[in-house]
Amino acid sequence: MLSNIATMSYSTAALAFALLGVVLLTRWRSRQHASVLACACALTMLWGGALAAQAWGVLAHIWAGELLEVARNGAWTVVLLSLLGHFEGTSWRQLRRTPALPAIALLYLLVLGDKIMSEFMPAVLGQQSGIVGVMARIGMAVLGMLLVEQLYRNKPVQERWAIKFACLGIGGIFVFDFYLYSNALLMRQINPEIWSARGVVNALTAPLIAVSVARSASWSSHIAVSRRLLFHSAALFGSAAYLLAMGAAGYYLRYFGGQWGSLMQMAFLFGALVLLAGILFSGTFRSWLKVFISKHFYSYNYDYREEWLRFTRTLSEAGPNLGERTLQAVGELVESSGGMLWIRREAGLCEPVANWHMPELAPSEPDESAFCRFLESRQWVVDLQEFAKDPDKYEGLVLPEWMNKFPRGRLVVPLMLQGRLFGFMLLLQPRSAITLNWEVIDLLKIAGSQAASYLAQHEAASALMLARQFESFNRMSTFVVHDLKNLVSQLGLLIPNAEKHKDNPEFQRDMLETVTLSVQKMRLMLQKLSRSASQERPAPLSIEKLLVQAVANKAAFEPRPLLTISEARLRVVADWERLERVVGHLIQNAIEATPKEGQVAITLSRADDSVIIEIRDTGEGMSEEFIRERLYKPFESTKSAGMGIGAFESREYIHELGGNLAVSSTPPQGTTFRITLPLCQQDTQTVDKAA
Repeated sequence: MLSNIATMSYSTAALAFALLGVVLLTRWRSRQHASVLACACALTMLWGGALAAQAWGVLAHIWAGELLEVARNGAWTVVLLSLLGHFEGTSWRQLRRTPALPAIALLYLLVLGDKIMSEFMPAVLGQQSGIVGVMARIGMAVLGMLLVEQLYRNKPVQERWAIKFACLGIGGIFVFDFYLYSNALLMRQINPEIWSARGVVNALTAPLIAVSVARSASWSSHIAVSRRLLFHSAALFGSAAYLLAMGAAGYYLRYFGGQWGSLMQMAFLFGALVLLAGILFSGTFRSWLKVFISKHFYSYNYDYREEWLRFTRTLSEAGPNLGERTLQAVGELVESSGGMLWIRREAGLCEPVANWHMPELAPSEPDESAFCRFLESRQWVVDLQEFAKDPDKYEGLVLPEWMNKFPRGRLVVPLMLQGRLFGFMLLLQPRSAITLNWEVIDLLKIAGSQAASYLAQHEAASALMLARQFESFNRMSTFVVHDLKNLVSQLGLLIPNAEKHKDNPEFQRDMLETVTLSVQKMRLMLQKLSRSASQERPAPLSIEKLLVQAVANKAAFEPRPLLTISEARLRVVADWERLERVVGHLIQNAIEATPKEGQVAITLSRADDSVIIEIRDTGEGMSEEFIRERLYKPFESTKSAGMGIGAFESREYIHELGGNLAVSSTPPQGTTFRITLPLCQQDTQTVDKAA
């Protein structure tokens, strides 16, 4: 009964494709790709007729049907490649260089080789004869489905209506073959019912292909396959091949494992799936696959449209951390795993402002150093590995000492803005091997310039916002002055009234209350403004006496600060009131951040020609992100009544004196502020003469 059904089924397929082939050779012979489609229809017709004869019993040998099946699959594969544009205007010599063709040819040779081995040398394969052939046929079906996917996805939206029925028809042929042989691989034999139905299924695809050919006037002759699609297709194809190989290995484990066969098979397949998931989610593997596809399938390393859209989208995202997003955008161009960003400041330093997947920030780099001068004058992307092997290629380049702290550093990319060095970034070793040719280097230069413009715009916007905040602060000062005038007027009214009612106890109580409230209001406003009324007069002063007075002013607070002087009679040039206010502010912050049972210690010492003041506390501490993003940012305070300008003013004044303010903190162990001020030159000369 099944033989009669199979005969009718495959006869129907042969007749359907015979009619389609006749139409292609007569009425539609001027259509695009008509000759290739007619050849595929002819081979499918012969394949259907051979299998119908075999089912009827006329053809005893199955060689003809199996060879024609391989030829049919190959013909439809050629049709798909032709529609993808691989054969359009291509010579045979160029065609042989197409990377996909050797793999396709190898797959078909594997099927033929398995058939030859099973026919002439059955003892070599034994009971496993035909397993390799079944797996190869599954591979042919997977290949066909991938080509159909690429064909449909790479067509413009307005042209898909013309090609979709061909994709459905040809894809249906390969999908049913995949179902047939996957079932055969699992059950170790071909299901006769599925095999009998294959002819009717193939016959049903012929009208779909005919409808698509009728619309072939809208087919384009060339399709550009995107790198993203090729990446996902390659990953899908590789995953399918891997699963087939692991399935075959699991089958052999079960077959030869005896009583432990089922256990070994399940454990092996689970481990194989876990390994596959790990590989697919591995950033290193994804980077390697992208580089491999760009190197072997395309003449250029990048899809510039996709890369620039991603680059611009990353930089344009709303929110903070622009520096980190800049590192990520540039680093992904070369598959780098991390980096660090420096920006040039007005103080003459290139300061580190952001890091991406790096544990710590490096020190600042003077903008007049040989390293920065080289980057600004040459505008080169520095390959640190190449510099280590051949320093002569980078004549005049002197790497900073801190660069040795990052052995995985690979590239230094200058950020140029209007011909000047705006900053630079250090990128870590890429996840996969890359070749720094002219294309990669030029792309990094352009990306660096684009990133510099984004960062400069961000810096300008921040400066403008700061100026507006100071303007608001000055406007607020005007209102405070107005309030002070009102308070002065109230106090002024007390004087004439006091002459009249000085003996009245009730008036005395009211006057005392008014004066007390007025003084409290004025003190509060003065604390907020905290501006010195007198003109600043820098002069040599004893830093020891200043610290003693600053600590004495905080003696009433808990914990009480303790002062330790390692070296006396040290002098600096500064304004007494402003420097005392700076030191007092830092001591006050330390006290407020420390519990009563904690400690606040101030030490004074000397290092070469500098005075060192350290203020240590055992308080809550601050995170590295808080120090970098918020500590010195004006008008941001963690205190409910704070104005957020104390730390900013302290750092600015210390910089005006030619010193430096550094902070180190470890939550919840405490914080250390380190003030470095230049020693008064008169004192330095006196010490040198005494020595």
